[in-house]
Amino acid sequence: MSWERDFQNKLRTPEEALRSVQSGMRVYIQPGCAEPETLVEALLKRAPFVTDVEVVHLLTLGCADYVKPEMEGHFRHNAFFIGGNVRQAVNDGRADYTPVYLSEVEELFETGAMPLDVALIQVSPPDAHGFCSLGVGIDCTLTAAKCARLVIAQVNDQMPRTYGDSFLHVRQIHLFVESSRPLCELPAEKSTEVHVEIARNVAGLIDNGAVIQTGIGGIPSAVLPFLMDRKDLGIHTELVTDGVIPLIEAGVINGSRKNHKPRKIILGFVLGTKKLFSYVDNNPAFEFHPNSYTNDPLVIARNDNMVAINSALQIDLTGQVCSDSLGTYFYSGIGGQVDFLRGAAHSNGGKPIIALPSTAKDGMVSRIVATLTPGSGVVTSRGLTRYVVTEYGVAYLHGKSIRERAKALIEIAHPDFRDELYAYCEQTKWLQHSRLEPAETAR
Repeated sequence: MSWERDFQNKLRTPEEALRSVQSGMRVYIQPGCAEPETLVEALLKRAPFVTDVEVVHLLTLGCADYVKPEMEGHFRHNAFFIGGNVRQAVNDGRADYTPVYLSEVEELFETGAMPLDVALIQVSPPDAHGFCSLGVGIDCTLTAAKCARLVIAQVNDQMPRTYGDSFLHVRQIHLFVESSRPLCELPAEKSTEVHVEIARNVAGLIDNGAVIQTGIGGIPSAVLPFLMDRKDLGIHTELVTDGVIPLIEAGVINGSRKNHKPRKIILGFVLGTKKLFSYVDNNPAFEFHPNSYTNDPLVIARNDNMVAINSALQIDLTGQVCSDSLGTYFYSGIGGQVDFLRGAAHSNGGKPIIALPSTAKDGMVSRIVATLTPGSGVVTSRGLTRYVVTEYGVAYLHGKSIRERAKALIEIAHPDFRDELYAYCEQTKWLQHSRLEPAETAR
């Protein structure tokens, strides 16, 4: 049987396809801009007919009505990374949070620690050989599709065809639903003046020929424009945003000095707008891989001069970094922060960076604190933290004593909070001088 006939035989309406979801099943949803919204909408219509269906995924950008109070008993979400559309449900106890390194999510599926009954995915139409591309989101989805007992694919002619380890053949997919609709978009967060100052300090740590990893948010968006005067930058990252396009078109990002996968932009998924989706479509410069590869610290470390830029909610004076919760309030997730910090730490010439504003809540609260808020999760331990950047400068912590760390971090804290941080250090006898010398900027 040709793949064309096989494809036609597997075509269903959304409602027909989602009848396969039964009570007690675990359903994986492809995350990010690749979320299969037509299938999610059909899943929600199954609510009256099912109980105890677990819905698992990373950050999604579309509808997440399965976490609404009226859905209790029918669906329960389990988040590997908490997005704004499920955050309240997690903290109200209607949904769960599973903290896990992004590099290790797929292992849960492969080992059977978290077996998948159904995977809801979105793909491009099959090519002449019967291969469908997972497009803008390989992430953990390729592995999920290979491990799930049933794979339902939303075939969308607006899904880009991307290169790398990004394909599934028609025979690897059990049911298809055709649906032409725009992908979910995530416009760049507007950068504030503080973000720009932080970005200026971060950019000062990035040399010609560096390989960079950035995430989403105001700080990464602000860093990229400061790199226009650099030469021969490369990218190895879990995700790419619209901000890389000007650097690629200007020839700044070309990967010519990369010693691992030269000239290729290695990534797991994109989070951006239609402009970025069109840019990666059939673009051989972008090589997509599952996050078990992109986020493997050993693979990351193969890149010389690897610069990993990640953010945080809080950091204490010993260097402990909190990134997934505000006290006991779960906010996001572990994601790839530790994966890339570990990889960059073992890279020849690598620089693991934590970048954050010195304050929160319009300057009312310091993000550099004497001790973390009770209940806060330590995502990055003090032993792994190296570069910390705020709008006030750069603190280098690796190989430093607690006393030296406290001094360096106080120097890049907001001036309004330095006295109280210093007073804490006097009380603990970490620092015993009435004045602090200005910290040197690390390189």
